[in-house]
Amino acid sequence: MYTLLIDMDSVICDLMTDWHNQYNKDYCDSLSVEKLKCWESEKYVKPECGTKIYDYLDQPGLFLHLQPLPHAVEVLKRLYERFSILIVTSSRTYAYTEKEQWVEKHLPFIGKYNIVFTHQKDKIYGDLLFDDAPHNLKAFQATGRHAVAMNYPYNEEVNVPRVDDWLQFEQYVNTYFNEC
Repeated sequence: MYTLLIDMDSVICDLMTDWHNQYNKDYCDSLSVEKLKCWESEKYVKPECGTKIYDYLDQPGLFLHLQPLPHAVEVLKRLYERFSILIVTSSRTYAYTEKEQWVEKHLPFIGKYNIVFTHQKDKIYGDLLFDDAPHNLKAFQATGRHAVAMNYPYNEEVNVPRVDDWLQFEQYVNTYFNEC
């Protein structure tokens, strides 16, 4: 059975909207994911915020209330019938527990015991990684395995197959693994 490694933030759930909304409220700005042309968010915020943009990721409750991206749950249910699925995600402070609770609520068929917390996703065994972070996509691809990007402006320079949504990802996976 093939193993799919699936990132959580901005792949399964919508982190950017809640994160940016909190920053925009505090700094009277209009940051959005469409404006991020590279991974370093601090380059797109007001100077008085700078790297403090990442402090929002430490706020209790942030990860509990994120919304699943459209079709993520239904597609994961279908893929779970044919593949071994591990959620691979990195985390800060409160997020470990909150991410486990989020998975238990929205993806109980996968469950919290199929979450791997790591900053080095290329070290985890799996046949395909679905992620948005340029460094994860590049590192995984460098191992000779297959990476697929959830398409965002900040990862456009990475030369991997790209999808715009979960339905496209499902179609891609079905085609890719039927050809293997």
